[in-house]
Amino acid sequence: MDQRLHRLRKYATDLTNGVIGEKMKLTRNEIKQLLRGWNHAWARHDLDLVMTFFHDDIFFENWTGACIKGVKALRKAWEPWFINHGNFRFLEQETFIDEQHQKVLYRWVLEWPSTEPGFEDKPEIRKGVDVIHFQDGKIINKLTYTKTTIEIDDKRLPLHL
Repeated sequence: MDQRLHRLRKYATDLTNGVIGEKMKLTRNEIKQLLRGWNHAWARHDLDLVMTFFHDDIFFENWTGACIKGVKALRKAWEPWFINHGNFRFLEQETFIDEQHQKVLYRWVLEWPSTEPGFEDKPEIRKGVDVIHFQDGKIINKLTYTKTTIEIDDKRLPLHL
């Protein structure tokens, strides 16, 4: 295991055990560090590590409007996606941090194999935004929004639900 991953796991463990951020607000730098670690966990397709950044009472709303409450339910919902990940990757476009209110606006691009009818497994680009709230040093709310168009073969196409 490389040193970076070891440090990331230690940070996630400290976060989980309340050593960092417990009953206090995160600083701007702590939020940046948390997001860096969270992005690294996503890039590794490491669901265990991704889940360490979420509060037990996480509220997640996905781009279709479906909602999930609780870290165990979220893990169960995401597990098949991580198992069959197809090397998806999120690329950070820009991040706005509101330290005072413990909120982040995170604009991203998702690259993954398309599930769109007629374009299955072709490279797809999807653009979106996450509104993220922190409580006690962890992500308590994650609200995901996406554009209604996707890009496949350098063409913009409507997103189907």
